[in-house]
Amino acid sequence: MMHQYTHRYFFVMFGLIVSLLSSCTKEELDIYKRPSDLAPPIYQTLQSKGNFTTLLGVIDKSGYKQTLSSAGYWTFFAPNDDAFKNYFTKTGLSLSTLDTTKARELVQGMLVYNAFDKGRLADYQANLGWQEGRAFRRRTAYYTGFYDETAFDGTKFKAVALNRYINNYVVGDNNNKHISYFTDEYFASRGLSATDYNYFYPNTTFSGFNVMDAKVVNADVFTENGMLHEIDNVVTVQPSIDEYLRGKPEYSVFRNLIEKYASTYALNDAMTIKYANLTGKSDKIYVKTFNKQASSGKYLSFAPNCENFLKTTDNDAQIDMWTAFVPTNDVLTQYINSVLLENYTSLDAMPPGIIIDFLNAHLFPTAVWPTKFGNTTNGLGEEARFDANSNVVEKKVLSNAFFYGTNKVQNSNLFSSVYSKAYLDPKYSIMTRILDMDWKNTILNPRVKYTLFMISDEAFKAAGYDYDPSKITTTANSEWGYTAPGTTTRTSGTPVLANLQRIVATSVVYTPQGQLDNLAGAGIIDAINGEYIKFENNKVYSTGTKTAPLSITASKTATNGKVYYTTGVLNFAPNNTNTADAIGKDLSVLGATATSPFYNFYQYLKNSSLFTAATFAILNVNEGSFYTIMVPDNAAIQQAVNDGVLPGTGTGVNKTPNFAPTSLADKQLVENFINYHILNKKAVAVDGKESGAMETLLKDAVGDPVKVTILNAVGSMQIADVKGNKANVRVSQSNNLSNRAVIHLLDTYLKTK
Repeated sequence: MMHQYTHRYFFVMFGLIVSLLSSCTKEELDIYKRPSDLAPPIYQTLQSKGNFTTLLGVIDKSGYKQTLSSAGYWTFFAPNDDAFKNYFTKTGLSLSTLDTTKARELVQGMLVYNAFDKGRLADYQANLGWQEGRAFRRRTAYYTGFYDETAFDGTKFKAVALNRYINNYVVGDNNNKHISYFTDEYFASRGLSATDYNYFYPNTTFSGFNVMDAKVVNADVFTENGMLHEIDNVVTVQPSIDEYLRGKPEYSVFRNLIEKYASTYALNDAMTIKYANLTGKSDKIYVKTFNKQASSGKYLSFAPNCENFLKTTDNDAQIDMWTAFVPTNDVLTQYINSVLLENYTSLDAMPPGIIIDFLNAHLFPTAVWPTKFGNTTNGLGEEARFDANSNVVEKKVLSNAFFYGTNKVQNSNLFSSVYSKAYLDPKYSIMTRILDMDWKNTILNPRVKYTLFMISDEAFKAAGYDYDPSKITTTANSEWGYTAPGTTTRTSGTPVLANLQRIVATSVVYTPQGQLDNLAGAGIIDAINGEYIKFENNKVYSTGTKTAPLSITASKTATNGKVYYTTGVLNFAPNNTNTADAIGKDLSVLGATATSPFYNFYQYLKNSSLFTAATFAILNVNEGSFYTIMVPDNAAIQQAVNDGVLPGTGTGVNKTPNFAPTSLADKQLVENFINYHILNKKAVAVDGKESGAMETLLKDAVGDPVKVTILNAVGSMQIADVKGNKANVRVSQSNNLSNRAVIHLLDTYLKTK
């Protein structure tokens, strides 16, 4: 454990105080002698063991003999002679042919900063203290530094890798590589097993303490300047994702997407000066970043060349790393052509943000262990949708990531759900923008089915709506505009945007049982915003299009539902306007003639003090709220007149309705009657969904709403009043659409007394 290093501190401090000792006596100097029980340094310990002859030769070539023979604080994973024998057999190298650069790489790649025994290696050095069982990586002494880069356009230059995970570069941070190890302590704390290890290293037994593809055969060898762990295989420095893809032509299509649409190179003066000081050369040094689409707010989930993980704390790379699922060229090319380019002529013609989203579907900002595909998510919140046995053709533990080469593309919701049909089609850019504001995450859910009625930019334009970023002013949302067809005056701002949001929401329907998979029949259904639409014989009706329904021109199936292409907009407002008709106006149309079953009710309404003729407004029926209007038919109104519930004239069993009473008492009868036949803030269609007690606009003597009880079934509905009497809804003449409301016809009236 780390607390075993008390003697080491003598040597750490020795060099700092040597100048103070020149005046000391021999007796005084004796107390500063090297403790007799202190173990020798790493290099000398290796010499004493007798089975590290080759490693010692490699250390000598690397220039690290002095470092490992003197004061320091290291963990060294030391391959024994048998390990090097196997390594030389596999690589064709030998100690004599190994050059100093390769020797230094090997030594630095197995040399970890700070001294850790096995128990401490499994612990995370958090800023606020040690956290047990959370770590499986440590920073090594190796880093790539300056390297030769070739940009996508063929330009060659000197570069350094990004050392922060988004797009920042910190001068002085060498972006050191990390080495991964696998302990039973860590596996137990994370719910992992030998299966996770052997997935990457099928030819190495999991021993409870493995370093990459090596077993630790002799752990916790204490030395003066650190800790030795003997391993049975030579562990080599691994590339980053960026470096690995550079040398893997079978993944070149995926890499080219990153290089062309995400990568940028920023000139760094400080690193240019540093390079000149080190080499005497005048090359300019560029930092490879991934912020090409920053202006659109789109970034890769992480920088594939960053070795430091998040760096939100100093050592968080000890506990996590990135993961990349990279499809092979053949499957990716086929997917690009059939899915991404269904509505585009080329990737260059596509908004680059779509490509960034596609890449991010495959880039997971965390370690995705082989047994955890189903519950580890990418930056889009989606689990890894690959079968670990049949879809992964290559797996690697890299310096900064798990790498999985795959024979399929991540089935991302962005590119397979109903949302994708708008997102991947430039003709539906306005609808996509609105969906992004409100409903995107909802309709991306692959476990819930939706139906989407597509609204093209052209359809919005025909209805008078536009989106124009050049019109942005200090007025909020001024880029959203409305120009009534046939006019030239454009209004803009938040009210226009609200109208568009309402239209798009009315076009999104939750259909868990596939209720709209076939529109050849007839029915009514509520959209995701609570407003109702109707369909009949492949035509669709909304409040604003109830007299001019939209025709279905085509349809497509997505993973979580279906989309329909129509001839227009499921508008709440009639043609050539952006204002919905009042409910009172719709009642006036339904009750326009004496032969209409709605006629008597409307006559009482329009002559009452509840009604404003100029605007068709009904008192306490407010724009923005939902309502259900329950209209007793003419015979039922006549019965209410005969029963004295509504004012009438004459005597006997057939009184004449008095639609315009003058007495206050009779006026109150009319108001109470109408209010009791309007459900407050609730639109309920005959669809079998909602039943139960519901409030009306009528208030009792103490101001509480008087309720009715809805008995709703598919194809039928009854309304029970407070007396228990039941009125039947005449379904064939009901489900009439109005402004956030439905209007039904009843076969009798509702009683309160």
